[in-house]
Parts: sequence; C-alpha cells; structure tokens
Amino acid sequence: MKLKQVILYIVLFVSFTGLAQVKFEAEASKEKMGVNERLRVDFSVNQDGDNFNPPDFKGFKVIGGPNQSISQSYVNGKMSFQKKYSYFLQPNGRGKFKIGQATIEIEGQTYKTPYVDIEVTAAVNTPTEGTNPEIIAADNIHLVAEISNRNPYLNEGISVRYKLYFSPKVNVRQWYPKDNPKYADFWSQNIDIPQLSVKEDLYKGDPYQYVVIRETVLYPQKTGELKIEPLTLTIPVNVPSDRRDIFGRRLYETVERTVASNTQTIDVKALPTAGRPANFTGAVGSFNFKATSSKDVLDATESLQIKLQVSGKGNLKLFQLPKLKVPASLEVYEPEHQENVNTNLSGMYGNISDTYTVVPQLKGKYPINELNFSYFDPRSETYKMLTSEEILLNVENGPVNNTNPVTTSASGEVNKQAVASAPSQFRYIQLDANLQPANQQMFFKSIGFWTALISPLLLIPIGIFTGKKRKALAGNVEGNKSKKANKLAKKYLSEAKKNLGEQKSFYIALERALHNYLKAKLSIQTGEMSKDKIKDLLEQKGIDAQATAGFIKLLESCELARYTPSSKVEMQQDYDKSVKIISELDKQL
Repeated sequence: MKLKQVILYIVLFVSFTGLAQVKFEAEASKEKMGVNERLRVDFSVNQDGDNFNPPDFKGFKVIGGPNQSISQSYVNGKMSFQKKYSYFLQPNGRGKFKIGQATIEIEGQTYKTPYVDIEVTAAVNTPTEGTNPEIIAADNIHLVAEISNRNPYLNEGISVRYKLYFSPKVNVRQWYPKDNPKYADFWSQNIDIPQLSVKEDLYKGDPYQYVVIRETVLYPQKTGELKIEPLTLTIPVNVPSDRRDIFGRRLYETVERTVASNTQTIDVKALPTAGRPANFTGAVGSFNFKATSSKDVLDATESLQIKLQVSGKGNLKLFQLPKLKVPASLEVYEPEHQENVNTNLSGMYGNISDTYTVVPQLKGKYPINELNFSYFDPRSETYKMLTSEEILLNVENGPVNNTNPVTTSASGEVNKQAVASAPSQFRYIQLDANLQPANQQMFFKSIGFWTALISPLLLIPIGIFTGKKRKALAGNVEGNKSKKANKLAKKYLSEAKKNLGEQKSFYIALERALHNYLKAKLSIQTGEMSKDKIKDLLEQKGIDAQATAGFIKLLESCELARYTPSSKVEMQQDYDKSVKIISELDKQL
C-alpha cells in the first residue's frame, strides 16, 4: 500500500507541476527574408499575466501591432489558455538581427522569451508576406488628427478634425471607439456630424478615400505645451485573401484592426499684460456689447428690465459680463443669465446676456451710466474696449425724492422736511382685528369627543391586517429585488423613452442613462473610463459574464447608432434590453 501511495503522489505532483508550468514563447513567421518582405512576430503565453513589455525591435520598423488575442478551450476535461501579442515588422536594411526578449509578470514573477535570429537578404522577386491580412490592414488604414492652430492664445478656440483614411484595396463599413481622448487641459465640445460622407484625397502621395468621423472644438485653459491625447478605434476591415470562388473572384477576409491617431502637441501663448484693461474678465474673440431697457418712462413701484448683452464669436461661455450699477433710489434684483450659443468647427458663436429687473421707488429722472466691456482680439493681438449707451429713466408718478439739504435755524434747532411715502407703504399693518367671541359649548361628551376616543380602537384591526400584508411582501425577497430593479431601470431610462423615434436624441439619452447608472451604483466617474475598464470593474463586483457582456454591447450600440441609421423597432429593442440589463445588474449588485 505504501508503494502505491508513493507512486500516486509522484504522479499527482508531476501532473500539477506540468499544469502550473508557464510557457512564454516568441515565434517569427520566417527566419530568412528579403528586404522587401514583412515579418510577423508572435509572443504567446499560456497563463494570463500583467505588464507585458515588447523588446526593442532593433533593425526593424513596427508597421502593425500590438494586436492582442486570447483563446481558451476545453479538451477531454482539460483547459488550455493562450494570450498572444502580434507585431508586424519591416526591415530597415540587410543584415543579421536578433529580436530581443519580451517580458511579462505572472503571479509576481517575471518571465522572458528567448532571442529570435532573423537574416535579411536582398530584395526577392516575389514577396511571400504581401497577402497577409493583418499586414494589408495595417498598411491601408490610417487615422489622422488635423489641428487648426498649433500656437493659439489662452482661451482662443481651435478645432481637431479626425480623418479615417483607407485605400481602395480594403473595405471599411463601420468602426467602434475604443479609447476617447480626455482633453484634460481644455474646455471641449464635440461637433455633431449629421451625415458622414466619403471623399477622395492623397495620403503620402497615394490615392485614398477618407471619412471625417469626429470634429471637436477646444479652448485651452492653460499656457505652455499641452498634449492632445489620441483617439483610438477598433475597425473590422475586409481585406483580399489568397482564396477565390468558383468564378475566380477573390474572396475577402475580415480582420480586426486597432488604429490610433498620433498624440498632438500645441503651444499655448499667454495673453499679453501690456494694455490689459482693469475690467478684463477673460473674453477672447470678436464681440459686440450693448445695454437696453424695456421702457424709459414709467411710474414708481413699476418694474422694468435692463439687459446687458454680448454677442459675437469667441469663448462666450468662459467669461463674466459687467455688473449693472444703478442709483440708490432704484431697487435692482439678481440678473437672469441666458445663453444662446452654438458651436461649429470655427468655435462658439451667438450671444449671452444678463437681464436685471429694476423697480424705481421715487419720482424723478435717473441716469444709468454707460458700462464698459473689454476683450482680447487674437487676430489683431490687441485688447479692445466697448462702451454701452447711457440709459435715462423718467419716473413720472410717485413719491417725490427729498433732495433739499438739512438747515439749521437761528436758535440752533435742526429743520427737517417730511419725507413723502407711497400710500401703500404701511398697508400690511392690520388695524381692525375683527375678533369673534369664542364658542362656549363644552367638548366633553360631545360627538367629536366620542369620535376621537373610538377611532384609534377601530384602527387596530386595520393595522394588524396591514402588518401581515407587509410582512408577506417583505418575505418575497426576489420579487422585491425585481420590482426595485425594474423601477430603478425605468427611472434612469425615462429620458430615453421620451425620445423613442428620434435616433440621435434617443441614443444620447440611452448612453447617458447607462453611464449615470454606473456612477450612482459604483461611485465612479464613467466619463474617464473605457469599456475595458468598465468590464473589469463589473467583473470585480461579481457580475456574471453574460450581464457584463450585455452592458458593454449596449454601450457599443449607442456609439455605433450615431453613424448608422436605426428604425424605431430597433430603438424599442435596445430600450427593452437596457431595462433588462440594468435590472439584472442591480439585482446582482
């Protein structure tokens, strides 16, 4: 028995050792290649790890990657796992090169791949990697960010236009945002593109087609060098393969390509200090300023409105209007602020205004002095001052303002004149109390007395019945969870339901509802998180894979629906899915 037990333990130990063994390998598509060929290098590991670092591909230029893929399978009850990082390389010249060691961390231990030897010879007549789908996709898809002005002033608007270039060799029908730039040092606003259109242009001298997929207006809030983060997209690309159909036509293969724009840098200039007006509040652009009154002639205690308005083009939402100053005899209330501002690729335009309600108390004529508004004009690089016209208010009827000076008589006594007041000034004081004698009837043994005495006794059986009912409802835990979850889902999705049939408004409201739900339940800022991070966070909270995948798919549907038409039936289906997913997430959370 002891010998058999020893053999069994040895077998189990060897088996577990084999299962736990980490295999981190590097594989090249060829060991010898022409200078006009492409090379694919795969780094694969059989366990999930962190902090993967690729080697320095000395002697090569990375033209694609990293493309990451994960595969899992069960064969005869045994699980196999593989994570692969793929790079596509182009040699810089002839010679013998070594692909360095990649590293990865697994359970606190660092693993390295072996070196890979590659020999690059003179150009070959027929390159063998020319039809590799990943290489074709990498060569023929490019995302470019165009900046309108790389040296703006502080608070001067600039635009970023993202163009997706693709050659006629491949087909692109849709794309999905994978990582959106955060614009941390900018005030930003995306510009709606109502209809995407395909245009033709040259990209590095070759004929390409392109689509403007996003336009964003930025107002820098800091000076110095600021970085604009790249936009990253995931794109299913149809590329030609080596296979043909029965009619000899080439068949296409779909590969997924991740493409990103380059990180852009702009140098923001500070506004000049020379000539800066004392009342300058940060307005940058080209503006007009005026002050208008709703009426010039009125009676005392009658109200009027005075509007201060700035109109034009510039950072309209990022500065303050001048404050209205009136004589002491005019009562003025806090202004109502209004913004009528639109944004296009050249920046904000429209008008903003503060409307004051003013009530004169006394008869007379009251001048409201002119007001000054200053702004910086980036075209002329100078500060400009605008002045409103003076407003004269004529209050015709009402108490007279006592403007006579105080005098002293010969005996030294002070002579004061009576101050006129409005007839209704003390109207709120009630002089006639109009009291009524109290009712002398006794409350004891009256109808009200017996009603108040017996009513609590009658409520006892009602309370017992209600308590049993609530206890029974409280015992139905699953039912209560479902009701609460459905109620919460419909609360967040109420705005989306109102916009059913209006595609753009519906999907914006639906996406906002999904993000607001996560913010409320998980106390996170979802505007700073990608779908991958949201997925990881939900998995950490114990949400099952099906519910997590459904939530992520809904977010992708909202993003895709901005660029592809959707019917009302599809919107209703997405709404129903959202109710179901939020309800399921809420029950699990």
